[in-house]
Amino acid sequence: MADADTPLVADETAPAPPPVEGTPPRPRRRWGRLILMLSVPAALLIGGAAYWISLEGQVSTDNAYVKQDKVSVTAQVGGTITQVLVRDGDEVRAGQLLFRIDPEPYRLAIAQADASIAAAQANVTALANSADLSGADISAARENIRFSQADYARKDALYQRGFLTKVAYDTAQHAVNQAREELRLAEAKQAAARAKLATGSAVPGINPQVAQAQASKALAELNLRRTQVRAPMAGRVAEADRLQAGQQIVQGLPVVTLLGDSSSYIEANFKETDLAEMRIGQRAEIRFDAYPDVRLKGHVASIGAGTGSEFSVLPAQNATGNWVKVTQRVPVRIAIDAKSPRALIAGLSTDVTVFTGSKGR
Repeated sequence: MADADTPLVADETAPAPPPVEGTPPRPRRRWGRLILMLSVPAALLIGGAAYWISLEGQVSTDNAYVKQDKVSVTAQVGGTITQVLVRDGDEVRAGQLLFRIDPEPYRLAIAQADASIAAAQANVTALANSADLSGADISAARENIRFSQADYARKDALYQRGFLTKVAYDTAQHAVNQAREELRLAEAKQAAARAKLATGSAVPGINPQVAQAQASKALAELNLRRTQVRAPMAGRVAEADRLQAGQQIVQGLPVVTLLGDSSSYIEANFKETDLAEMRIGQRAEIRFDAYPDVRLKGHVASIGAGTGSEFSVLPAQNATGNWVKVTQRVPVRIAIDAKSPRALIAGLSTDVTVFTGSKGR
């Protein structure tokens, strides 16, 4: 019974039974593994070659940004802001009023200029009617000369005959000389009066004093007009946080910026090694980090005349010999050919691809 309950265990050391005649042998897996091992590198090689071929005839960079023409608006006169008519993001047209500066000081300057004009005109009238210009002093001086010469002639005859003293003779001669000097003085005064009324070639027909006063008024009127600061071009308002009523404006200090939406372009900084086949007019494709679904067409508008480091505030100096060669970047301007469905914001990051091969023509 015990032998019957004992389970039968196969002898692992026993030889395998011979194959049955007519049954094919099991295939070996060595060739399959070898083919699999070789196919993976081959696929990677073929894929890499295809990718490399696809990159031929084009260069790309992600060091590119949206640029827009911008104008920093400054106040040409100083004063206090009395009214602000725009805010950040507002669209304005050329000539639109942005803000006003207190005009009262400049109105007073116009009134002061009017007073100067009136004073100059009155002075001209006085000079025209002065005695120096009338010639009365000249006539009197000439009459004194005739009288003193006649008196001197009589006294000279008496002096020659011994009937007149030396003192009386010298007095008569002195009177003639004094009368001649008075004539020269009267003529000089008349010439000076005429000179004051003269009109130079710069402002013919207008007295210089009057012209100066009129120029002062014109300047005051110009400054009054400048208290109304207008947009020099159409665009979008930016950095208008300093435009506050009551804010003191300093002449020449930028207070607001205008960005021209219609002047958007891309400034792409390509490596110098990418410029060998790049030419102006070649086709480009623009992609935006902010708008992944937007792709715009463009073309190369210009290639920079210098690298970015060449025009930096502190250009690299390699005169010491401690120099490591660094691939330089050259700014390339990409014009946008198609209208963007989304608003282009200055400074947005972009990816630019320029087709330098046959596809770019």
